[in-house]
Amino acid sequence: MNIFSRNQFDDRPDGLSRRLADLPPRVRWGALGAALVAVIFVSWLGLQGLTAKSNLEKARDSAEQAKDALLGGKSEDATRFAENAQFHARQARAATHSLPWNIAAAVPLIGSPLKTTQQISDVVVGLADDVLLPGATMGAGLSPEKLIGGTRLDLKLLRSAQPRLAELAAAAAKLDSQAQAISSPAYLTLIRDARSQLQNQTSKLAQLLGNTSIAAQLAPSMLGADGPRTYLMAFQTPAEARGTGGLLGAFGILRFDNGLPIVDKLGSNAELGGNCEEWRGYDCTVRKPGATAEVDLGPEFNEVYGWANPLTDYRNSNLSPHFPYAAQIWKSMWERKFGTTVSGVIALDPVALSYVLEAIGPVKLADGEVISADNITELTMSTAYIRFSNSGDIYKDQKARKQYLQDIASAVVKKMTGPIKSPRKLINALGKAAGEGRISVWSALPADQKLLEETPLAHVVPDDDAPYAQVVINNLAGNKMDYYLERDIDYTADGCDGEMRNSTITVRLTNTATDRPLPDNVAGDSGLATDIPLKVPSGTMVSSVRVLATKGAKLMSVSSNGERTAAIKHLENGHPSFEVQVAIPPGQSGELTFRLSEPTSPGEARVPVQPLIDKFKAKVSVPTCPS
Repeated sequence: MNIFSRNQFDDRPDGLSRRLADLPPRVRWGALGAALVAVIFVSWLGLQGLTAKSNLEKARDSAEQAKDALLGGKSEDATRFAENAQFHARQARAATHSLPWNIAAAVPLIGSPLKTTQQISDVVVGLADDVLLPGATMGAGLSPEKLIGGTRLDLKLLRSAQPRLAELAAAAAKLDSQAQAISSPAYLTLIRDARSQLQNQTSKLAQLLGNTSIAAQLAPSMLGADGPRTYLMAFQTPAEARGTGGLLGAFGILRFDNGLPIVDKLGSNAELGGNCEEWRGYDCTVRKPGATAEVDLGPEFNEVYGWANPLTDYRNSNLSPHFPYAAQIWKSMWERKFGTTVSGVIALDPVALSYVLEAIGPVKLADGEVISADNITELTMSTAYIRFSNSGDIYKDQKARKQYLQDIASAVVKKMTGPIKSPRKLINALGKAAGEGRISVWSALPADQKLLEETPLAHVVPDDDAPYAQVVINNLAGNKMDYYLERDIDYTADGCDGEMRNSTITVRLTNTATDRPLPDNVAGDSGLATDIPLKVPSGTMVSSVRVLATKGAKLMSVSSNGERTAAIKHLENGHPSFEVQVAIPPGQSGELTFRLSEPTSPGEARVPVQPLIDKFKAKVSVPTCPS
């Protein structure tokens, strides 16, 4: 056994002490001083890190509270929360720009998350200083209660506020650009997540303020500040799917005179479609000529939709998801039929009306029936077709049903355009409907339409190269089975390497109808072309499913429930479209998978959702590629 002296182990404390003791005093004190400075530096950096983290979290919470207070009309609370956000944001910026932080952030690789945190704090300070505080101040003077007095919108007030709104929108856009440019940290998931959250928030805020600024610029002109405006209102019925949402049902004329809305006329689609002279079941086989449109929508439109006679048959006038097409057709039909011009077209659906009723309260029909937010969707898209189907006289049933739907639309619109108890609730309801794509607007004035196309209200198929996937359902059976349709859409794509990449668009459709018997006008197939020898069970959905893809995309294959099938190929606004027709019996589902090769285009992927009955959010897994 060997026995060793402890002093032979220089790495033990007493060995270390002996080695330090052997050093010259100047060197010894220098080493101790360096160690002390290192300890102080690390401690100071750690303290600044805790300070930055705490204040950034408090700034985020206060900013969220300021936004909620502003939207809720509590301007004093909004200002207070905005000031809190400003204070904590500045504290965080001071911590992240302290001496130890600047030194550590400059160290390659190791300083990466520290540099990212500095950039985050800079953007948060900018949001508080340039957007939240001035936004809270402006919100006090632009509350819905001040904008809407009785039944009139104060367009002068709105127009005077537009320049300041434009400044806020520009500031938000600039900060969003700064947020998107924040470097990704080399490590620390916590910082990476904070970066992503901030980028998402600034993007939404910039979009919201941008749309608000455009609305303030558009509204005075469109609502009659410079002279009366007249709009054709179109009520769509998504129970029978069309590209813009649903079949054109009732319609009305809405006038605006310096912010005052006036409803002149409400009617049913029968006034545009002509009268039926002979019936085959629920199918009209001989119809008197109805309204026709004289518009030229171009060769692409004619090639895709010409077979359906969209200019002479209102039922097929809105097969395209590009709302300006339908709006121009409806405008022309109306003017040729009734001899009066309109300034534009506004379309909405029963779900949008349910949001309005939630804000303004229920309405009562002449017979005492109460129409509320809870029952209007089912009444107009399901119950009405069942209620008016048993008289034995098809024409009588159809006329009574259309009158019933017209009465409901009339009651809702008249209450909506009358004195409003809570303007804020109505504005929020309309905002919710617009956010779901349930309100579409087109203007015949090019300057107004150009501004509209910068907002979601325009519902245009965009003319750009960014990644795109829009799934469009059109009912081919002439029934009302889309009331029972549920959709699920996935859009995935490979990374940004190379000029082209593979992508997949998956569409799942489910017919939720039960085995309960439904009348023929709901579950039949009278709309199918007589030359198509297709026999389907009652309640079957027979649908055209079209995918509008990224410009330049090529179809590699399509499968239906796992089996390869063919697709009809076209172009729409420069986007390739691929169509498959499907039949889905009650209680069953189907899946279509479109595999594409598409350009690796810069920009965020967009997947517009056609406004039907079901509510869902498309699943998107498409990397955003740089320019």
